[in-house]
Formats: sequence, structure tokens, C-alpha cells
Amino acid sequence: MKSDRQLVAHLMRRAGFGATPQDLDSLTSDKSYEEIIDDLVTPERFEPIDMSYVERYYTGEPVAVHVGKWLYRMANTKRPLEEKMSLFLHHIFPVAWGKSEHGPSLYREIEMFRSTGLTNFKHILLQLSQDPAMLFWLDNHENHKDEINENYGRELLELFSMGVGNYTENDIKNASRAFTGWTFRQPLSLYPYGHHHADFEFLPEDHDYDEKVFLGHVGNFDGEDIIDIIVEQNAAAKFLSRHLYNFFVEDEVQVPSWETIDPKNPQAIEELSKAYMESKGDMRHILKTLFNSDFFKNSLTLSKVKSPTELIVGVIKQTGEFNTPTPGIHEFAVTTLNGSAIEGPLAIMGQRLMNPPTVEGWHTGSEWIDSGTLSERIGFVEKQFADPTKPGVSEMVSRAGNLDDNPSELVDRCLDLLGAVNVRHETYQSLTDYARELKGLEDSAGVHNLIQMTASTVDYQFA
Repeated sequence: MKSDRQLVAHLMRRAGFGATPQDLDSLTSDKSYEEIIDDLVTPERFEPIDMSYVERYYTGEPVAVHVGKWLYRMANTKRPLEEKMSLFLHHIFPVAWGKSEHGPSLYREIEMFRSTGLTNFKHILLQLSQDPAMLFWLDNHENHKDEINENYGRELLELFSMGVGNYTENDIKNASRAFTGWTFRQPLSLYPYGHHHADFEFLPEDHDYDEKVFLGHVGNFDGEDIIDIIVEQNAAAKFLSRHLYNFFVEDEVQVPSWETIDPKNPQAIEELSKAYMESKGDMRHILKTLFNSDFFKNSLTLSKVKSPTELIVGVIKQTGEFNTPTPGIHEFAVTTLNGSAIEGPLAIMGQRLMNPPTVEGWHTGSEWIDSGTLSERIGFVEKQFADPTKPGVSEMVSRAGNLDDNPSELVDRCLDLLGAVNVRHETYQSLTDYARELKGLEDSAGVHNLIQMTASTVDYQFA
């Protein structure tokens, strides 16, 4: 029942955060490609991480600690698609610490993404619309029947579900009226850290019960009715499908350009939209369709730049340095220099988890990389692979072979051990030349250098 190793490695990079050599050995010998996908979309088959154990090692209120815990989960989970969908929803439904400075609401939102990401689009939008962090972020707590605030209603249609051009200004107004009275209870002890949760609350006395017209439908709608109408629209199916394609398959232009620039692969968007409509927005069905599709299987060479989070988690998963709770994982978000907190590599590369820059979230693809961030990215990888005693690095060195081997075969094994990395011809040629130059060094040191060099290529920056 062997599966194609390179295809499985590709799947695990896109649907998760990569795979160790041991992971690939197990997956490709025990399961078919289709069975691996079934496992990915059915995470409840696997035990979750015992976070009560992890919490003993990573404690405190600062956001960096919670980012560190999330990075730990991403790197060690047996449910990779569950965490990847949490990151996906954080990308397209961004809420930032910088406005509320209320950590518990933000951390609970990530938990909500984790629990809803593989349900259906209606449930996701409903939970989002009742999420205190989002209600505060987009001001729906200030949306009253006698004084409408259109911020959430507008972004729900423009950025969260349908996209510009598929609704009118009146639709925004009537959607906003339907969400009046949807608010949250102010948590106790807001300062200094706000240990208590904020909970969703509906205030019937503040809700607009009058008739509304929305996307051609007429009725005394509330927020859930609005969501019911949205998720039935072809525009919603296509909008979500393009987001999924951009996140899992190939870098697209940024969302504001979608109104005027066609998808790179319209047929793929149609295939995903059909899966959406026939399943009523069931995410497991849509994702199974995506991962089993020819367009996904053929996307090995398509441009897909790893986000900073994907890069960092993929590296620490392969090096194995945080296979168990180990101090310091929060330093990828914030570290300390001379007693002062400074931004860690995650932020320097352009992604502050739990603190996205705008309601559009992060701009992805080639916008992740400029001369400064590319230097930081490659330097980060080189540094993390520098210690040959890290368990994952040591395992790779022991399995790669020795410097007397055929240089091409040695490079092939290094690429495979790093997750069946796909590299350009010129990169491959440079690595084989480097393998020849290393002859004469002590085997383990030379092979370690080759593995480190292979991981430090620009090609490793692509998923």
C-alpha cells in the first residue's frame, strides 16, 4: 500500500507543517494517499496534545507565551490539518491584540477556530459573529437599533464571505441592522492582564426587529438569518474557494484585487465551488475534494511561499528541538536583549501571530519576501540547523550516508530527509558541487554541512 513519497510530503507541507523522515516512512508504507487525506480531515481519530502538561512549562499572560504554545501545538500535533485550518481562519478573519489588549478573548478565538475549522461555513460564520474578540475588533458592540454601526456588516460581506461586487450598500445596512444587539459582557478585572473571559450576549431590547431586505430576501431577519442567506450564495462558494486555493495550492493576488483579476485557475475554483454547494459548505468535503484533485497533485512546482509561521514550525518540527516542552519557544515571537523585549524572528519576517496588521490580514505570497526578510528567513534556517546534536538533525545526518557516496545520490537523500524538497536545476547542481567539495572532511561534519546548506537554499522557502 505504498504511497508516492514526494506527493505525501507535498500534502503534509500544505495540509500541515511538513513531515519528518520518520513521518514519511510511516505514512508512505502504511496508508494510501486517499487514506492519509481521510485521516487529515478526521482529526478526532487521533489524541489531542495534553495542554495541561504543556501549560506547566509555558505559563504567563503575555501574548508571546500564547503564540509559543500555539507554535508548540503546530509542531507536535497528530492533527495537523486542525491547526492549519486554525491558521487559515486567523488569516482570513483577522483580529489583533493591538486594539483590545484583552488576551483571553483572543486566545479563545483561536480555540474557536480550532474547533470549527473542519465543520461547515455557516457554523464558522455564526461562531465568528458571536465571538467577543471579533465583536470588539469590528465594533459590533456599538451597533445599536437606534444608531447602527456598519463596520462588522460591511466586512462580513466584503472580506469574510462574498467579496466586493456581490452586494449593495443597502445590503450592508440591512445586514448591520440584523446584527444589532449582538454584543458581549465586559470581562471583570480588565487590568493589568484581564484574566477573565468575555462572553457573547444578545440584548433583545437593543435589536432591530423591523422588516429588512437583504440580497433580494425580505423578512424580519436577525444575524443568523443573514448568515443563512449568505452561505447559499454562489458568490460565497467562489470567495471561500479562492481563499482555500490561495492558502493550500498556489499564491494568488491579494483579496482587494479579486474583483478585477481572475483566479489563476478558474477550473479549480469551479471544482471547489461545486463541492461547496453540493455539501452546503462542509469543510471536510471541500478539503477532501481539494487534496484529491489533479490541480493539487500537480501543484508541486507552483509558487507557494511559506508564511513565516509555516517556515518556523516546519523547521522546528524537522530539527526536533521542541518535541517536548522546552524553554524558549516564545522567543520566536518576542525575545529579550539586555533586559528589553524585542521582536523575534516571526515578527521580523513579517507575521505577528494574534496581531495582524489590518482587517485584511497579512498579504501573502511574494509579499512575504523582500531583500530584508529573505535574509532573515535564510539566516533563521541556517541557525536552527547549525547544531548537529538536535535530535532531528542528528537523525538526518545518520541516515544521509557519507561523503564517499555519489554526490547526486547524497543530495537526493538530503532533499528527501528534509521533507522531499523540490529544488530548481541550478540549486541541485550547486548542492552536488558542494557535496564534491566536502570530500575529505570527517563524514558526520561534512554531511551535516550539506544538510544545513540544503535547508538554507531559497527553494526551501517554498511549501
